[in-house]
Amino acid sequence: MSIPTLHSFHIPVMGLGFTVATPINVARFGISSVISIVEDELIEQMREYYCHQRGEEFIPITDKIADFRAKRITAYLNQVNTIVNEQVATLRELPFEEGTEIVQYFEMLPDNSSVRAIYNNMKLLEEGEDKTALQQLLRTKIQAGSIDVNIMSKVDKHNFAKDGSSLGDEFSDALAALRGYAYSDLSSSVVFSAGYNPRLYGYTDQFKDFFPDENGQLRKKIILKVSDYRSALTQGKILAKRGIWVSEFRVESGLNCGGHAFVSDGSVLGPILEEFKTSKDALTAELFTMCNNALAAKGFNTFSTLPYSRVTVQGGIGTANEHQFLLDHFQTDCNGWGSPFLLVPEVTSVDEETLNQLSSAKKEDYYLSASSPLGVPFNNFRRTSSDRQRIERIEKGRPGSPCIKKFLISNTEFTEKPICSASRQYQHLKLKQLHEQELPADVLAAEVDAITIKDCLCEGLGAPALLTKNISPAHGSSAVVICPGPNLAYFSGVHSLKQMVDHIYGRTNLLNSVKRSNMFVNELNLYADYLKEELNKYFDNANANKVRYLKNIKTNLLKGVEYYKEMSASLKMETDKYIDEMKAELNELEETIMNMNLPTLAVAGA
Repeated sequence: MSIPTLHSFHIPVMGLGFTVATPINVARFGISSVISIVEDELIEQMREYYCHQRGEEFIPITDKIADFRAKRITAYLNQVNTIVNEQVATLRELPFEEGTEIVQYFEMLPDNSSVRAIYNNMKLLEEGEDKTALQQLLRTKIQAGSIDVNIMSKVDKHNFAKDGSSLGDEFSDALAALRGYAYSDLSSSVVFSAGYNPRLYGYTDQFKDFFPDENGQLRKKIILKVSDYRSALTQGKILAKRGIWVSEFRVESGLNCGGHAFVSDGSVLGPILEEFKTSKDALTAELFTMCNNALAAKGFNTFSTLPYSRVTVQGGIGTANEHQFLLDHFQTDCNGWGSPFLLVPEVTSVDEETLNQLSSAKKEDYYLSASSPLGVPFNNFRRTSSDRQRIERIEKGRPGSPCIKKFLISNTEFTEKPICSASRQYQHLKLKQLHEQELPADVLAAEVDAITIKDCLCEGLGAPALLTKNISPAHGSSAVVICPGPNLAYFSGVHSLKQMVDHIYGRTNLLNSVKRSNMFVNELNLYADYLKEELNKYFDNANANKVRYLKNIKTNLLKGVEYYKEMSASLKMETDKYIDEMKAELNELEETIMNMNLPTLAVAGA
């Protein structure tokens, strides 16, 4: 059971708000994209905007309504689905004339598409019955891109009623988001990202749409964003034992990605994708048996044939050759292109100030930060209005955020109920504690910086979606956080949807003049820089576990270098000069990594 798609790329989720309206912008062109659905307040504001735009009555779903989070999500997703269906119906009726969206639809398809071939043949015909017949056939080939959703598994705050009583597990943020999606009209996929959440995974079998119907079809599918094959197998088994099939494993680079960077043990994309390529059949066969056994035990419909499970990849792809190499060499089913679309106002919701900053940014403006309250490295941009706001608050003696939305609360150092480490409450308490310790000035300054670097992501990652629609943020904060991957350093300017799609398929080139290495080399460089920083940080105070971790990173990076040296011979689309330069970079990287000295166990105190 294959999953037909017209395009070989998708647009992944970006932040809370950058892709919240992206399906409305691109789905009618057959392009799939992903909405983050945990931030129900933002989603409700977007629903209000589109109701007013369409001349429809907006009936608020207030926090006084039972299960309001899930209901807000369901209502917005149904609205998006309705809009996209209407757009597709309108597009199908348009004349095949220059400048119409139906022409744009077919001219954006990849050159090797069978549907594009029909379109090309139609264009060659003179007006008449044959041409009209082909046009009618083409209209039947038009399909919308998938309106997928994302739930960041670790963002799963427990919620309480107005009187302080617990609402129960099923009303946590992640579970309410899943319920909101499950009850929607969509037939698409939910992406589980940021690791395993037992509570969330255990909740999936409460909804019939995740189980096969009498024809073995799934109305709603599960996508797992994973870091490696082992993670895919482990999480796939957990769901299969509940009768839940994983329809896609979405592999993401640990460092060469946008948003939170879930750093691996130095395992890099090439070897990871190789393992998926060689072991995918065994993976799906094992999961198929488990899943069908679980379905039979529940008395549900089983799969009569092996359902398809895609492997896709995202993180740092920048050229048409890289895109095609992933499809051909690693046999990926589709590739994710994220950060470059931040420069495409037709696609993503980026406010004008931030868009102008991104379009003229320099490579050093993109950096891996410690600003996330989750304690996970976060790909950041130096020139944001949120960073200016953070510094102004420090200078006024009031560091930290008011913390109104509370999606990232997790710290219980000073309070019984979790609070956010970016909050004014936490930073006040922590700074007070530090000043009472009478630390040396340099140590105190470093500790203060480590605390006040934390920024409010709940407000900042959603603000651009509101600003682009001229919606006033509910809590008055319009400061923007943006989280592009480092790959955006190689793109400049502002582009149209067609221009970016043409870049992906090799029909134009949007790269700027900044020297760019192969995507795999870029990822290795990012990991080498990360290892160097970790060694500097822990060289004199690493424990045995840290030494082991750093050693694993070094070993795996060197294995990655060797793998890419051998793989370079398969880069058939690249020039000899390109391959020679890549090998030279790999040799230089190998020497650099080998010369990095690890802490000894004696130094580590083991």
